[in-house]
Amino acid sequence: MVYVSSTTSPKSVIIIMLDTLMDKPLQRALKEERIPAFTYFLEQGKYFSNVVAPFPTMSVNVESTLLTGHYSDQHGVPSLVWYNNEENRIINYGTHIMDMMKLGLSKSMYDALYRLNNEHLNTKVKTIHEELHEQGKQSASINPLVHRGKTPHYLKIPRFIRYFVPIDKQIETFTSAKFVYGRLSKLSSLKKYSRLWNKYGFNNNFSVQEFTQLVHNNEIPDFSLVYLPDHDKNVHKNGPMDVKGIKDMDQNLQTILDSFPTWEEALKNHIWILIGDNGQSHVNKDRRQAIVDVRKLLLPLKITKLRKGVQKDDQVVLANNLRSCLIYSLNTNDVPLNTIVEKLKEDDRLEIIAWKMNDWIYVTSANNKGSFQFKENGEMKDEYNQTWVLDGDPSILDLRIQEDHIYFGEFPDALKRLHSTLHSHQGDFVVTSVKPGYEFSGEVTPSHPGGASHGGFHKNDSLIPMVVTGTESMPDSLRIVDFKNWILNLIK
Repeated sequence: MVYVSSTTSPKSVIIIMLDTLMDKPLQRALKEERIPAFTYFLEQGKYFSNVVAPFPTMSVNVESTLLTGHYSDQHGVPSLVWYNNEENRIINYGTHIMDMMKLGLSKSMYDALYRLNNEHLNTKVKTIHEELHEQGKQSASINPLVHRGKTPHYLKIPRFIRYFVPIDKQIETFTSAKFVYGRLSKLSSLKKYSRLWNKYGFNNNFSVQEFTQLVHNNEIPDFSLVYLPDHDKNVHKNGPMDVKGIKDMDQNLQTILDSFPTWEEALKNHIWILIGDNGQSHVNKDRRQAIVDVRKLLLPLKITKLRKGVQKDDQVVLANNLRSCLIYSLNTNDVPLNTIVEKLKEDDRLEIIAWKMNDWIYVTSANNKGSFQFKENGEMKDEYNQTWVLDGDPSILDLRIQEDHIYFGEFPDALKRLHSTLHSHQGDFVVTSVKPGYEFSGEVTPSHPGGASHGGFHKNDSLIPMVVTGTESMPDSLRIVDFKNWILNLIK
């Protein structure tokens, strides 16, 4: 079918989410490499280098925030790994196959394939897909983990997986009208697969193949979110300044643009938003120094083992999210949060340590005798017009105070992001993040000495670039949490 452009209807919005796209390596690639697609988008659009991602800086949290227009205190997906107090178990949407096997592979797969979107993502907040459906408009979700909408689809579990994992052949989920989730739910009949995991479709080439199918069939909906995941592993392995993955992503973007009659027509008839999901910080080469083992810091407290699950005499549960970690006390009479905090403060590789008590959020850092506390609805106003009551040493969060205004330094939107994380789900817990150069270790979760990692609170993990073409409109602020209303207004 020949592509037909529309000159009368409103432009559709196409978001290409480029995993781990960061400003500095992109600028390097523009100077040193030939990346014609990125160059073309930049020439035709506006570029922003410092969009703020939610914390912890993990994809499920980022996608949930983008689609709902809320931080995790409202959308309810705290991070990639967290402890569900109601079910008394650790939720893991996919750090490593061994982590998931220890937790129970069928249960972990069901968490990722069904519960994430249909139970854990707060049903009281609407996603972009849901709102557009209610307006009689269509949307597409091409490979992001978070995709809740109003249209029922079936995830078809391959026989190879069902041979090893006791899981239903089909899982019903509700998502966008056009929906791709690897080979579990696809649009095209093409079979361009390679290695074992890649053949299940969770890779850049498959995302591009499926979206260009919409282009060729004249089925581009009012809104499309297309996720290209591959660059993440390049940066984990090679470090933040890796440009090979950027060159590969440029090839993907060229393929998408080439599916239109001309590149000019592609940009003329659609609003394009190219955006990263999180940054990454370098991890030092010396594993002994780079990897922070929280289990050792918390000795002699008894920590839940993944394979055993929470036992009667366990005191602490760990939810490791690479450069951040959620640490839960199972009984604060037995292990007060202050006990956990004091143990963590012994390691100067930890950058921030935070916990909530009543209405206040308390923050300290390693080897820091002072503390800082804050709560909502005060007379102090930050860069995003959020108001706070502050007490203590604001330098712990690298805050600059001028009269009644708060300005952020190394930790973008520090107050709201911490406040949201600590109100994102039930339980008594401490959240901590390590400095650039370091990463937390778990029982199995992969570590990346000599490479890079994310999940942290630092601006390296938190600031991402964005290119926008086809509109002069901008969101209220350069935070992912503020993009939903902007996107919906673009589609009106």
